[in-house]
Amino acid sequence: MDISELEAQATRLILPRFAEAEALWLGAWLVQVAQGRHLPIAIDIRTPDRTLFHASLPGATPANDLWARRKSNTAFLVQKASLIVRLQLEAKGQTMERHGTNPADYAASGGAVPIVVAGVGMIAATTVSGLPDVDDHALVVEGIVALLARG
Repeated sequence: MDISELEAQATRLILPRFAEAEALWLGAWLVQVAQGRHLPIAIDIRTPDRTLFHASLPGATPANDLWARRKSNTAFLVQKASLIVRLQLEAKGQTMERHGTNPADYAASGGAVPIVVAGVGMIAATTVSGLPDVDDHALVVEGIVALLARG
């Protein structure tokens, strides 16, 4: 996927609402799918100041939890998917650090997808870590699409 495709995708992922119940449903859906596929991932759903859901599945490492935090920080900072950030920086030959971020707190790597509510904007981020970053991103998108289909 290229940047324009990812930006178009983001416009299709806008939710009518998102609160604790939706975070729990989305987290449980991601866990169920990941277990069925035997994926060694960490899943994190949070607002800027509160964790709504977190799970580390068999095979995930403590580093995956750290990557999830860093990727979601990036999504909150720029208000877009961390995969878009990575691709934009790569296209310019730049890094997050060049823009004043600490690599201990931010990562330009796919897997953090904004949770955007219609009429409100980004209120949370859902992040997966443990797969190649494009696959992390795709799994989160798959979950948000399932949440949208749920109504």
